[in-house]
Amino acid sequence: MKVIGIRFRPVGKIYYFNPENENYNINDHVIVETIRGIEYGTVVLIEKDIDEKAFKSSIKPIIRRASKEDEDKRKLNIEKEEEAYNICKEKIKLHNLPMKLLETEYTFDRGKLIFYFAAENRIDFRELVKDLASIFRTRIELRQVGVRDEAKILGGFGCCGREFCCATHLSEFSAVSIKMVKEQGMSLNPGKISGTCGRLMCCLKNEEEAYEYLNQNLPMIGDDVTTKEGFKGVVHSVSTLLQKVKVIVDIGKEEKEIREYLASDLKFKKRKKLDNNDITEEVKELEELDKKEVNDTLED
Repeated sequence: MKVIGIRFRPVGKIYYFNPENENYNINDHVIVETIRGIEYGTVVLIEKDIDEKAFKSSIKPIIRRASKEDEDKRKLNIEKEEEAYNICKEKIKLHNLPMKLLETEYTFDRGKLIFYFAAENRIDFRELVKDLASIFRTRIELRQVGVRDEAKILGGFGCCGREFCCATHLSEFSAVSIKMVKEQGMSLNPGKISGTCGRLMCCLKNEEEAYEYLNQNLPMIGDDVTTKEGFKGVVHSVSTLLQKVKVIVDIGKEEKEIREYLASDLKFKKRKKLDNNDITEEVKELEELDKKEVNDTLED
């Protein structure tokens, strides 16, 4: 079955809809029906073949292309979202709630107004919801998001000097673990492996497969090896990308020196893949950086 991929928010999750024999192009604006109601979305994928059985529910059709009236309504919604943001900030201050408002979002038909916020703990915002419902006369949802979603919404620049991956192209967060850090030979210093959000850097996932493949052909530091000349030695350091190994070799008469070899010129016991059992208690503490995000909601 051919489907069209649509996003409702910048760098948001992609949802699939049935084009029903209509032709759409990338960046076309369309109107669709979702579980939240009627929504305005942007086409980001065209003509993708999928197995309909893989989806729990039927794939809904696209209602229509966005008209001039739809575009005007969308612009008006954006203006009203800014107004709602300012009003909500005042109400949060009035109720003295320890929460940080990040963003507001109207559904296209204005049947629901969503406020995204960050907070260190759970917040009792029932009185705030009542105030907002009386002002906007629509369904109100306050959604608490985790630090990764906060970084995605606010944006910024990482230690690499580029914009956050989550705010530019990463539509969904992937699981990142200390195992990936060890596989790539990085320092276990939290300041060097954590993003601005305080969690393990998402980009660690990007090269995981490449490093796993390359490391299969390399010994580990401290392993015993035999060189092509027949010398016995111990691995001093490895260069994963260059596939080179520095070895402390015993050249006789109690003399040792460090020599560099291609991994293919050495004989050694193949390493096993890292698993959770190879991670020390000290390192396991760092995995707290990768806790599951909190995503509590309260609706009125």
